[in-house]
Parts: sequence; C-alpha cells; structure tokens
Amino acid sequence: MSQSVVELAKELTLALIETGKVAPEDMQDTLQKTYATLTTLKAQEESGVFAPAPISQTVPVYWRKSITNHAVTCLECGQAFKQLTLRHLGMHGMDSRSYRTKYGIPKTQPLSARSTTERRRQVAQAIHPWEKSPHIFQAREQGIHVRRDTL
Repeated sequence: MSQSVVELAKELTLALIETGKVAPEDMQDTLQKTYATLTTLKAQEESGVFAPAPISQTVPVYWRKSITNHAVTCLECGQAFKQLTLRHLGMHGMDSRSYRTKYGIPKTQPLSARSTTERRRQVAQAIHPWEKSPHIFQAREQGIHVRRDTL
C-alpha cells in the first residue's frame, strides 16, 4: 500500500531534522512546503502534464531565521552547522566580514548556533580570562617573555 502525501511529507521533514538540515523550530514551515510540493508533483503525475519548475523570484533573506538554538544555516549554500567557520565561508569566496555585509548581519552577532554561543559564554565566566591579562602586562613591563601555554 502506498503512503499518503501527508505521511511522505512527515517522513521527509523528520529526516531533514535528524540530519541537521532543518532546525526543529522550522518543522511546521518545512512540513507545509514539503506537503505543497508533493501535492503538486502528485497532481502533475496523475495528469501526465509536467509543468516546468516555477522561476524563483528574489526573496529578501532574513538572516535571523538562519540562526537557531541548535544550528546556523549558511545563507549561501543552505547547509546547517553549529558555527560558520572561515574555512566554510572561504569555500564561497568570502570571509566573515563580507558574509555579514552581504546579508546585513551586525558585527556583534555571532555566526554560531545560540546554544554554542551560550556554552562559550559559560566557559568564559568560569575561567575568568580577564583576570589573567594583568599578569601578562606586568610581565611585559618587567621584560619577561610569557608563553601562552603557561597561563
């Protein structure tokens, strides 16, 4: 027995969430789009007439939707990551500054998932790196070379 369009859409959406391509917060929107696409394809299959894919119009990109609790989606290729690294952005011929400029992202906005940013904040609060810096400055004033791994 063949599956219904709703069941297929549900399975596809769950697979996208499990692979990290879609954030769980975007499940409803993805499910609706998948259902609409599958319904259109089914109607075309039944009629035997396949219309060309609609030409996508330029839609403004909302960068805020690309940063979720568990993933950040690259607006260039659509892949989901915990953090957009320089290595990945370099594959698109960009760096973080040009990426931010292109999509209107503020300089202070981290290019990482919110949970990753929060974890980094917790680690910084725990180790107090700002308390270690005066030791470096005092040592430099005295002409002593301080290695970073000794701090």
